[in-house]
Amino acid sequence: MTDPHGGARLWRSLRDEVARAVVGAEGPLRLLTVVLLAEGHALLEDVPGVGKTLVARAFARALGLDFGRVQGTPDLLPSDVTGSSVLADGAFRFIPGPIFTNVLLVDEINRATPRTQSALLEAMQERQVSVDGETRPIPAPFLVLATQNPVELEGTFALPEAQLDRFLVRVVLGYPDEADERTIARRYRASDEPLDTVRSVLDPAALAGLRDATRQVAVSDEVEAYLVRIVRATRDHPDLQLGASPRASVALYRAAQALALIEGRDFVLPDDVSALADAVLTHRLVVDVDRELRGATADAVMREVLEQVPVGVGAGPTR
Repeated sequence: MTDPHGGARLWRSLRDEVARAVVGAEGPLRLLTVVLLAEGHALLEDVPGVGKTLVARAFARALGLDFGRVQGTPDLLPSDVTGSSVLADGAFRFIPGPIFTNVLLVDEINRATPRTQSALLEAMQERQVSVDGETRPIPAPFLVLATQNPVELEGTFALPEAQLDRFLVRVVLGYPDEADERTIARRYRASDEPLDTVRSVLDPAALAGLRDATRQVAVSDEVEAYLVRIVRATRDHPDLQLGASPRASVALYRAAQALALIEGRDFVLPDDVSALADAVLTHRLVVDVDRELRGATADAVMREVLEQVPVGVGAGPTR
């Protein structure tokens, strides 16, 4: 395998660089690094003001890749995202939309209409868009970082299950502790805009190699069986109307490989699987309405599943 410590070096570089602008977000940033290496997309979900957009922008800047941004609003059209053809000099010319980039930040995605949200679906899954009867590839790498506020529901459109399933992980930032919040309050002493201090730490050519290395991380039969047991347990849980799909198994498998590489290993441990299960699976679960009225939540279901599913032994590399 090619340099199993390359992922760990990338993680340390991203963590240190993003910390120039973002305080106390190591956990969310680790998940974004997993998404980057596993070739997925991330949904950043939390209440307003905790730094969702700042984390996404700082992470994108540290990657040094082409960056685009879309602000979700009810009047946002699909063509505003994908682009459209215009008549110029007697011929139609295609003008690419912001989706033709490497890192796309979709801010407040749940404020866009379902029609516009669906325009992202093909791009996220197939890395291409179809406009005016023609299919156009999106530059590689392609990473969508979408934010949404789960509390304020007025003027929003809930993401359909099919779109939620395309996000590799759901990232929840939470409130900072007291020391971090004091640091945040005084951070503008050093710079008018903390993002200006974030530099690129990633070579695009090196990223392609790290993604190839991620796919080569070994997963033993025992760890694979443990992973699948977790996913299948959600389908039989009485509190759920809809459990995780086989796509979720693939997502958890790939995310666990990426986390192992970040930790400097070329094999996955059961701890990698259990550490990522909540972020990878929870947003894919649909709680039964009656059970939800009685207090059931997808987070509680995942905690119960992880407690009940046996880990197994013998986890290690398979060559």
